[in-house]
Amino acid sequence: MMDIFDLHCDTAFECAVRLGCVDLMNGAWHISIPRGEAIAHWRQVFAIFMPDEYRGDSAIAHYERVRNYIYSQADLFPDEFRIVTDAAQFRDAGGKCGAILSVEGGSALAGRIERVQSLYDDGVRLVTLTWNEANELGDGILAEQGRGLTPFGRDAVREMNRLGMAVDVSHLSDAGFYDVAEISDAPFVASHSNARKLCGHRRNLTDDMINIIKSRGGLIGLNFYVGFLRDDENAHMTDILRLAEYMLSLGCEDCLCLGSDFDGCDIPPDMTGIESMSELYEAFLRLNYSEALVNNIFSHNAEKYFRKYIFEE
Repeated sequence: MMDIFDLHCDTAFECAVRLGCVDLMNGAWHISIPRGEAIAHWRQVFAIFMPDEYRGDSAIAHYERVRNYIYSQADLFPDEFRIVTDAAQFRDAGGKCGAILSVEGGSALAGRIERVQSLYDDGVRLVTLTWNEANELGDGILAEQGRGLTPFGRDAVREMNRLGMAVDVSHLSDAGFYDVAEISDAPFVASHSNARKLCGHRRNLTDDMINIIKSRGGLIGLNFYVGFLRDDENAHMTDILRLAEYMLSLGCEDCLCLGSDFDGCDIPPDMTGIESMSELYEAFLRLNYSEALVNNIFSHNAEKYFRKYIFEE
């Protein structure tokens, strides 16, 4: 049985909001607890997705709604689903889905620096600074101006560094990326982004960005969205392998990991969800990648990062 550490899924938002509070035993389109039965150790980052229309008090209310849903699932299914907030819980993930909370969109901070601590106290260990448009921290990748971080965004990155929260540049504008690279003292991540060289969508990373994350000891999570795998969106599982091979050619063997975007995107038609990971794992091995390298991509690289920078073992 394989180990999985996936840096991004939108399952909690889908279940709590769009599907009317469906529990994780039933799950959404790509993830449910029973569908992960073939995974020996499953660490899954569950994003609290913040749509761009939410700001201020409405953003806080939305964040709390999805946060409360995730905690309710831990109460309902304690033998199968555990929220991970410290080193001891991180180690003890055998036979369970170890859930690490993230926020996708810094609007959850509502422009208040003290809310970085509040999110940390709630168990959030990774923050994607923006979604697609601008918020209080800076411009997302689709914002018209394409500006970098605001003064508040810079302060928030420093506070995240202080607390031990991963700074995530997926969805951030190019200018914002370089602002993070300038001011972050800790290695940062692109939790669900691919290579712009092979698929030109702005959400993907340039070679320079990839090399900066790699050189800093950060992480890059392979995104399974068909629109980030191929320009024509006619993507299949083999395109995930193609993207991985390209990133490995840039020397990313120690920073490449999984950032599936399950339940937040259209995945290749020859994949169905978390249960497809065993087939993807075998596909890597059939390309003569070593088992050690495949295990690094599927779990070990992310484990090492979280142990060193987030849970400080």
